[in-house]
Order: sequence, then C-alpha cells, then structure tokens
Amino acid sequence: MSGKKRARLLEVTSYPPPRAGWGIRVEFLKKRLESEGYECVVLNIGTSRRIPSTEYETVMSGADFVRKIWRFSRRGFIVHAHANGDSPTGLLLALTAELLNLACGRRCFLTFHAGVIQRHFPREKNVWLVPVFWLLFLIPRRIICNSDAVKACISRYGIAPQKITAIPAFSRQYLEFTRVPLPDHVEAFMSRYSTVVLTYVRMRPLFYPVTLIDGMAAVMRRRQDVGLVLCGGTGHADEGVWPAVQEAIRRHDIADRICFVDDFDHDAFLSALERSALYLRTPITDGVASSVLESMALGIPVVACENGTRPVGVVTYPAADPEALATAVGHS
Repeated sequence: MSGKKRARLLEVTSYPPPRAGWGIRVEFLKKRLESEGYECVVLNIGTSRRIPSTEYETVMSGADFVRKIWRFSRRGFIVHAHANGDSPTGLLLALTAELLNLACGRRCFLTFHAGVIQRHFPREKNVWLVPVFWLLFLIPRRIICNSDAVKACISRYGIAPQKITAIPAFSRQYLEFTRVPLPDHVEAFMSRYSTVVLTYVRMRPLFYPVTLIDGMAAVMRRRQDVGLVLCGGTGHADEGVWPAVQEAIRRHDIADRICFVDDFDHDAFLSALERSALYLRTPITDGVASSVLESMALGIPVVACENGTRPVGVVTYPAADPEALATAVGHS
C-alpha cells in the first residue's frame, strides 16, 4: 500500500446471512476493497442486522441507524448506499444515509439493484414516490445499476445519464468456489432423482412461489425422474404466502418430490448448481440476476420468468403462468 490516503467506505446494505441477492455482492466488494488497503465497514440493515458479527456493524433500531451513519460520516467515511424499488422503507433508509453523509460534506455513491419491473419502480409504478426517487438519485456523485434498461429508467426521473453506470451483477469471484458435500438430506434427495431442478425462492408474491409449485407439479406428473431443490427457506415470508404454498404442495401431492433448504453458502450453492440439470428463476423483479449468470457460466441451462432483462440463452415464460413454466422446464 502506497503512502496515498485511502478512502474510507461505509456500505449501508443487507449482508449475509442469508446469502442472497446483493448481500453476496457486497461481501465480495468488501473483501476486494480491504485487500487493496481501503477501510470498508458494513452497516447491516438486512434481516441479520441484530446478530453480532465481526463482519459488520449491527443496527438495533432506527435511532441506532441514524447515530451510526452520523458517527461514521463525521469520521470521514463515504456512504455507499444500496436500494431497490421494492421497499419504501429501504428507500427511506438509503435516502437518510445519503442526507446525513451530505450534511458532513460528503457525496455518497448509490447502487440501485434489481431490474425494470419492481413494486414502486420505474416512475409509472408509484407517482407518489417520484420525489423520493428523484432525491435518492440526485444526491450521489455516481449511481451504479445492473443493466442499460435500468439506467434508462433512472434517467427518466430527471437524472443525467452520464452519472449512471450499468455494471452486470457478476464478476470472476462468483465462480471462485470450493466443491463441498451438501447437507445429508440434500445429498439423499439428489441421489433419488436423475433430473434435479434447483431454484432460489423467497415466500413473497413477486417470486410467484405458488406458480412455481403448480408448474413443477405439471412437470412431475409427466416425469418421475424430476425432483425440485428449493433453496431460500420459509423465513421472512410475506403474510399468507407460505400457507398458500403448503396448500399447493398438498393439493398436488408432491411433498416427497421437493427438498427444502433454508440457505446455502456460496460454496454449497455452486456445488448444488453444478450437479443440477436446470436452474429455475421465478422472481420478476430481479433484473439480470447474478445466479443466472453463474449458471450460464457453469453451463447449466436456465429457465426464468420474463422480466425484460434476461440474458440471451435463457428460456423464458410469463411469470404468472404455471403451464408455460412447465413447458419451458420440459423443453430445456
């Protein structure tokens, strides 16, 4: 490390566990920055935010969040905020972090995650939140997103395109893994079925979990060799979603054809992916999705709901259509 002063960065973001979405991306970024001599602190606002860890700063309450943003900003840290268009709470947390950092004389960075179809984004989805998005995008010196399509949507809030950089949610670190044994119940399940479909699903409506079960049940009626490994678990489910999924599983009588996994670390996820016949991606809000790019890089076929930004080579289907899902899986 040279004598030049290095930047001090405060990542305001969710962070593993669970190992999903942009949390993994931030984990890779933190390790890379620290290897280059930067000081990088994560302020964890995700579901594990109250669990003490040497990897991140906890957030115990709203007041604690404000105090820590202010404290780190006063110490010279530049905020790197992370947000998407699904959660107004997440938007307000990111905006609060930006404003507090700005009050200390610093222009932050923002990474805006996911794709062009989100609950409150782009601007046509929620006109009442347009001023919030505008300010969120106005304050940072630079904005990062994961596709040119998302960049175009951000620009429509009146933001100069030249301050927005589209970077695919993928890097060589995603393929750096050690093959590991999977949990015993997963190993036993994969040994029973010659064709294993792997998916990562949260029990939230825009992941279409009932559509997933209905579609895979149709596949399973035609083929006895197909099993589904469903990673993501049932924790942090939106109200009513998990009971609806349970009812769909009972209705189709396919409980023995599904293996549930609460979470995989990165090594285990890629170890399972490499042994799967197909990766199935159901959420419509996710954009390009790093797991899709991982699958393609490993040569694993991908079926995903159409969201306007799927890479070439992915077989797509309408998100809410179980028969189309079954057809896409059956032909892949």
